[in-house]
Amino acid sequence: MSRYWQEPAYTHGQAPRTGILLVNLGTPAAATPEALRPYLKQFLSDPRVVEIPRLIWWPILNGIILRTRPAKSAAKYASVWTDDGSPLKVHTEKQAKLLAGFLTHAGQPDLRVNWAMRYGQPSIRQQLDAMRSAGCTRILVVPLYPQFAASTTATVIDEVADCLRHWRNLPEIRYVRSFGDDPDYISALAQSVRDHWKKEGQADKLVLSFHGIPRRSLDLGDPYHCECHKTARLLREALQLPEERVFVSFQSRFGKAEWLTPYTQPTLEQLARDNRASSVDVMCPGFVSDCLETLEEINMECREAFLHAGGQRFSYIPCLNERQDWIEALTRLSLRHLGNWLDDGHPTNDELARQAARARAAGALA
Repeated sequence: MSRYWQEPAYTHGQAPRTGILLVNLGTPAAATPEALRPYLKQFLSDPRVVEIPRLIWWPILNGIILRTRPAKSAAKYASVWTDDGSPLKVHTEKQAKLLAGFLTHAGQPDLRVNWAMRYGQPSIRQQLDAMRSAGCTRILVVPLYPQFAASTTATVIDEVADCLRHWRNLPEIRYVRSFGDDPDYISALAQSVRDHWKKEGQADKLVLSFHGIPRRSLDLGDPYHCECHKTARLLREALQLPEERVFVSFQSRFGKAEWLTPYTQPTLEQLARDNRASSVDVMCPGFVSDCLETLEEINMECREAFLHAGGQRFSYIPCLNERQDWIEALTRLSLRHLGNWLDDGHPTNDELARQAARARAAGALA
């Protein structure tokens, strides 16, 4: 058997195309134990995600976790599932469509925009194959993780590289490593907070909750912890808030090992018990799309924990999702990284602003 996958039909003289592949973490196909089992197995089998020797981890994963966790996870997914599927899938698909529409109105109609999930469907392999069949010879991969971590961004790059090992005719590839300090991203986050305050008023504290990773990863040199704190600092400065008004915490701890601290739920409970905050606004700047971790863990579990501990008002600030300023930020980010791949060169900031105005007028981001 050949190590190479079959190449798509090729027509001599076919014009090359440039594509953008947005990649998010993943989602099961349904909110059922049967759908969760293969999804969790793929996710938790990734050595970038779980850095435990296979000899030790495999019996735990297959003998314990995959027997007990699917039912528990399915119940959580069911609490946030929509008629169109998981929120993460819905938002990622919409973001890709909006980005494609904005790029068209910005004068780049030939750019192909696909989206994929690192775990689950549509897979990175499926979408790369579709882009290859469409004639893409240059592909920009955009992992939708604002802050870099080996267990998120790096595993996307791993999977892309593994797929390309089986291609005979390789494309040019570029990656967006991270964008947690991108001025347009910070601006969109800040405006989202301001819009929330305008409707709901300001709470005593703003809690910025990021997804956690094992503390060992930080000790071994993973930059994620520092990048999260940089995002938080830039956002606090954009909002002109004093340090004591903003708390940074980490959620989604898994297993018994120490993860990045402080943990989000105990932080919220302590704020309430110590009477340091009767009201909190909670935001998740490490996610660009609402998902299980934001809608169920934060807006349900942490809400209940804070109120039970004596808090009076818990207010969740949604992820950027399909906000116009976020799609504009994503467009600028993509165009910068595409750079000299674009036939008309690199647009100036003034040109991008004019393109954004044309797209708004045409309703591309409505």
